[in-house]
Amino acid sequence: MENEQKIQLFEHTPIPQAVARLAVPTIISSLVMVIYNIADTYFVGMMNNPVENAAVTLAAPILLAFNAVNNLFGIGSSSMMSRALGRKDYETVSASSSFGFYSALFFGILFSLLCTIFRHPLLALLGADEMTVSATMAYMKWTVSFGAAPAILNVVLAYLVRAEGASLHASVGTMSGCLLNILLDPFFILPWGLDMGAAGAGLATFLSNCMACLYFFIFLYVKRKSSFVCVSPRKFPRKKAVVFGVCAVGIPASIQNLLNVTGMTILNNFTSDFGADAVAAMGIAQKINMIPVQIALGFAQGIMPLVSYSYSCGNRRRMKETVLFAMKAMLIFLTAVTVVYFLTAGPLIWAFMKNEAIMAYGKAFLRGLCLGIPFLCVDFLAVSVFQAVGKGKEALIFAIMRKIVLEIPALYLLNWIAPLYGLSYSQLTAEFFLALAAAIVLRRIFTENAEL
Repeated sequence: MENEQKIQLFEHTPIPQAVARLAVPTIISSLVMVIYNIADTYFVGMMNNPVENAAVTLAAPILLAFNAVNNLFGIGSSSMMSRALGRKDYETVSASSSFGFYSALFFGILFSLLCTIFRHPLLALLGADEMTVSATMAYMKWTVSFGAAPAILNVVLAYLVRAEGASLHASVGTMSGCLLNILLDPFFILPWGLDMGAAGAGLATFLSNCMACLYFFIFLYVKRKSSFVCVSPRKFPRKKAVVFGVCAVGIPASIQNLLNVTGMTILNNFTSDFGADAVAAMGIAQKINMIPVQIALGFAQGIMPLVSYSYSCGNRRRMKETVLFAMKAMLIFLTAVTVVYFLTAGPLIWAFMKNEAIMAYGKAFLRGLCLGIPFLCVDFLAVSVFQAVGKGKEALIFAIMRKIVLEIPALYLLNWIAPLYGLSYSQLTAEFFLALAAAIVLRRIFTENAEL
């Protein structure tokens, strides 16, 4: 019965309704994740200590690096699963999910060990100085040394569950951890609670990710007879085709994330030259800007199972209509957000930290960052289409264009032209040109398959 409902969703449900069922829970999940990330910054900011706030900002590239593993085994496995579902190859679906789960667990533990062993050179690379190194290390103790494996498994399990159309359950699992984090943050961070500062934010994050993993384990146990998602070691693939199929999409997605980490690290290092106030202000502006970015990313990733399924079973017309519908909806929303952010940048920064210097920096940073938001919908959708249909090479080319060719050189150039303040316009520079390239490539894909 449940399998028939999945086929009905992927093959016959009208596109607006199908997109809503798949994308809306993913968007809500992404939004809640952003809110819980912002909660760290907000509650730490209530201490009115720029050093503690800078610690959360400086550690952000390492937490973002988790997505390298998430993308490798989450996006790679989920794309393989959805395409196998379209072919009705259920054995490959189970094998792909088992491979994604155990590989994510192994690399999550490895990530923790490496970051703990090499924490001192890592902190220097992140831009931590004598003033911020202690707080940054305390935050990373919980989020990285103890927390990498549950943080990675939480996201990968959500991808695996979402791949077969259970988008709502994937989102509930993710949101359960996020909501717990928001509830724990003030108690662990603020003076009236445990007064742990940035370290308290890290502990709350660690516990929330453990809770999310527990939800997914319970869900998979309850649904073990009707779900194709499998975490049994007996289903671990013995065929190279499954491993290669996951890696063909996952490795480019992982490299894309590592390039994002490189860009953020360069940005933080440039900003740290101007002191803790500038770093804290950039961190706040980035967190506020992350709300529409994650919503756009959630929308693009939410429709991936539908795109993968439609492509695999030969219904290219449905695939095209899905992407175009999503693009129109996202463009309207993101343009509206840009206008609001530009007009209310000052009050938004002030809400996080009531400090005149930080508000002055943050207002300028947020206005620069938000101008690139409307172009994200084309970029994100293009990459999601590539990943959904197994075109990992094209996704990697876009990642290289975005960071190596456009954004990172723009950081150096803009910081030279307008020190510090020019940094926030690198996103606009990269996304504008990448959106043009994405529109051309998507049109070519749709034209080539128009007869289908």
